[in-house]
Amino acid sequence: MTKILEICVDSYASAMAAIGGGADRLELCSALAVGGLTPSAALLAQIRQVSDIPVRCLMRPRGGDFLYTPEEIQQMAMEMAALKQAGASGFVIGCLNAEGELDAHAMAPLLAAAKGCGLTLHRCIDVSRDPVQTYRDAGALGFDTVLTSGGAGSCSAGKAVIGEMLALEGPQVLIGAGVNARVIEAFRREFPAARAFHMSGKCEMESGMRFRREGVPMGLPGLDEWHIQQTSQAAVRAAREVLDR
Repeated sequence: MTKILEICVDSYASAMAAIGGGADRLELCSALAVGGLTPSAALLAQIRQVSDIPVRCLMRPRGGDFLYTPEEIQQMAMEMAALKQAGASGFVIGCLNAEGELDAHAMAPLLAAAKGCGLTLHRCIDVSRDPVQTYRDAGALGFDTVLTSGGAGSCSAGKAVIGEMLALEGPQVLIGAGVNARVIEAFRREFPAARAFHMSGKCEMESGMRFRREGVPMGLPGLDEWHIQQTSQAAVRAAREVLDR
């Protein structure tokens, strides 16, 4: 399989930094602060005005678990149609049942909506009952890629499980959670089969606001409106250089 550096972005500025740094593919989402939600078709259309880079869109209608109602499934399928029209080359989806197993029945409308596009199973695998079995199940359902941290809080902590997946025949293992140039170098040294990595490469940008009213949070208390998380082109470039070495 070819080497892939996928950058997760939730803004136009981050997308441009990822492309400038040498990303092979974007995972487009919104609200990375809550783990990523479904992006807007308008943002994808803006990116398509300047780049034909492959873009896979995250389908996640809300934060929280991956046990979805029929209405949430319908919402995702409808949004996939709009994103496909805007230029999506693939989708990043995943549904679990209440027992923590991949839910093929719930995903059927999403798989149908994604027909003809690339397909990644997202990190629902990392909170599933048996990540290695979930990896196998994803392959049987036609996923070409599985994004995973090995069922741990970071890919470095989950490297033993990731190693199990890399040893199997199946979808490409896209290693994510805590990825940077140093982590890629360590994985490549220990697991030569590790060829696909997913990162956001975020840095903190100071807000341009000079007037700042404190004590009026726009979201959860404690979130800072005066600093913006944005992909660093330098971080992407460093990862690209290590992966290509």
